[in-house]
Amino acid sequence: MKIIIIGTAYPMRGGMAHFNELMYKYLSIENDVKIYSFKRQYPEFLFPGKTQYEEGKPLTEFAEGSNIISIDSVNPFNWIKWGFIIAKENADLIIIKYWIPFFAPAFFTLAWIIRKFSKAKVLFQADNVIPHEKRFGDKFLTKVALSQGDIFQVLSESVAEDLKFFNKKNKPVIHSKHPVYNLFGEKVEKMEARECIKKEFGVDVISDKVILFFGYIRKYKGLNYLIDAMKEVVKKLDVKLLVVGEFYEDENKYMEQIKNNNLEKNILVISNFMPNEKVRYFFSACDLVVLPYNSATQSGITQIAYFYEKPVVATKVGGLSEVIHDGETGYLVEPKNSPQIADAILKFYNENMESEFSKKVSEEKKKYMWEKFVNEITSNVKLIA
Repeated sequence: MKIIIIGTAYPMRGGMAHFNELMYKYLSIENDVKIYSFKRQYPEFLFPGKTQYEEGKPLTEFAEGSNIISIDSVNPFNWIKWGFIIAKENADLIIIKYWIPFFAPAFFTLAWIIRKFSKAKVLFQADNVIPHEKRFGDKFLTKVALSQGDIFQVLSESVAEDLKFFNKKNKPVIHSKHPVYNLFGEKVEKMEARECIKKEFGVDVISDKVILFFGYIRKYKGLNYLIDAMKEVVKKLDVKLLVVGEFYEDENKYMEQIKNNNLEKNILVISNFMPNEKVRYFFSACDLVVLPYNSATQSGITQIAYFYEKPVVATKVGGLSEVIHDGETGYLVEPKNSPQIADAILKFYNENMESEFSKKVSEEKKKYMWEKFVNEITSNVKLIA
């Protein structure tokens, strides 16, 4: 099957790019696959972080000419040009990863041209159909873009439910699970990882209980509730919280919250986007990953944690409760509830659950293999061809 993925990929950074690169890798085992990736994902003035681009080498090896850096998110003439170029490829399947309405005009234009002038079927892979941070016009833009889909793929039941509003014609929907992120390198011994963090970042957690909050820091991620939870945790246990990620909002308010609660010794912040080759050290170093999200559909962070066989404390939002099994691979708590987050962390340590939970995570992650995920795409698409 000839497949084209339209979406972010190297040299763009972040979880969406990594996902598309892994999807390319595993689809390419039995198919002819290309990515038409962004040359400009966001205008600089709209981008909340420091840079949109990877600093290192790609983690996925692309065949020559298979990662075509082409799409400009804000230039309609670009969409028309590349729509016709992609149509001429005469692919069997176009996969468009959809996550925010900002890209809806570009994706609509590309998909309309491709469907009009080629035989290709268009699959919209919906991470979100309703964004975490809502804006006026979101539903209209999403409806317009998704109107060009022949088939959809969702990664959680919560997104499947949201999609019903936009899929009035009952087009086929593939229900899949978010695969693990297995591209950052193998797990290392906990002490080795902690020594690396101390050497590279000057953060000493060598002899401590360590929990991890990892990823972009935005309001919906609920870090403020985790900081409040730490006030109660440290009264009973000496636990260190590593906060690792780039702030996409005001960093000062979090630092002030930490300072005002005298938590500087227990909450250690590394406020940078983490290079790919360093990610494994933070997950290998921690005992527990915490996701105190106010809202979510699914989380790539959970799937990194699972790859490294780490238990997770998360809130009961979106698809997180589909992946985390309460009392088996971690704990589930109510969103915006700092006392429950604190209780879960304390219970994890007081009952010495790390070994038991990690073993169950090791078994659970077998459900989230990429081979299964890409087979669900190709087998379902063949049914509607």
